[in-house]
Amino acid sequence: MTRLTAFLGGLIFGIGLLLAGMANPAKVLGFLDLAGAWDPSLGLVMVGAVAVAALPFRWAGKRKQSLLGAPMQIPLKRELDARLIGGSVLFGVGWGIAGICPGPALTILLIGHWQVIVFVLAMLAGIQLFAVLEKRQAGR
Repeated sequence: MTRLTAFLGGLIFGIGLLLAGMANPAKVLGFLDLAGAWDPSLGLVMVGAVAVAALPFRWAGKRKQSLLGAPMQIPLKRELDARLIGGSVLFGVGWGIAGICPGPALTILLIGHWQVIVFVLAMLAGIQLFAVLEKRQAGR
């Protein structure tokens, strides 16, 4: 049941990304181009996503287990630190350069454009590098 739920959640998420235009790098770059031909439509998508997610996140924060019985894994850390800010900046710069973030990249990967393939390979390399650095830091 957990795998089916994860599959359906991912499928709905991917379809939502496609319908919202977030899998279109040109549309994303248009949203990020505040000084040029700014396209605010993705901002409305984000506001809608936050509005839809607000109540379920509030509800989840009060529970110890998910509906499928798994323990809730909501981050407890609330403070901003250099690691969070640095990661956010790195994510934002990558998003701004490529016009793609991880969710849409996986959604459009099967299209076969070499740019998306390079992006996903770089993303996977970054994930691996992070894991190696985390392991090394934990060993200190």
